[in-house]
Amino acid sequence: MGIAALIVWIVAAAGGFILLGTWIAKSGQQHGSSKFPPGVVFGHFGVAAAGLVLWIVYLITDARALAWISLVVVVLIALLGFTMFVRWIPTCRAKVGRGRSATSTTPEPAGSGAVATLTVTELAESHFPVPVVVLHGLLAVATLVLVLLTALAV
Repeated sequence: MGIAALIVWIVAAAGGFILLGTWIAKSGQQHGSSKFPPGVVFGHFGVAAAGLVLWIVYLITDARALAWISLVVVVLIALLGFTMFVRWIPTCRAKVGRGRSATSTTPEPAGSGAVATLTVTELAESHFPVPVVVLHGLLAVATLVLVLLTALAV
């Protein structure tokens, strides 16, 4: 079960790399170009990478405590990922909705008093391939379940 969790985690990470690469390529880390706070995006990536390394160490050492710590880490990763997913849904709906002109109002840097209006297609996350988002999320849920089952020694 632990090896299955590793394989599913790695495939989920591959999807995550595609999404992260798209977000960075579309300047998502720049102020006002995304509804995702950079700290959440890079936090999700960093915790997921650390968790994967921790899981590999668990598989090598078979230290039961590491399985439980990994489970806590996977839950944290899932919470960060779910936060981004919830923020992405309106962008996806507006992009897919036909004949709708969706905009996002984003304040400019402090002191300018200006407000920038971005169309949904200008948001970095609007360029995410929907199948990759769905597959990444499903694999993340499968990873969480497999890590839980492994920690429970099922």
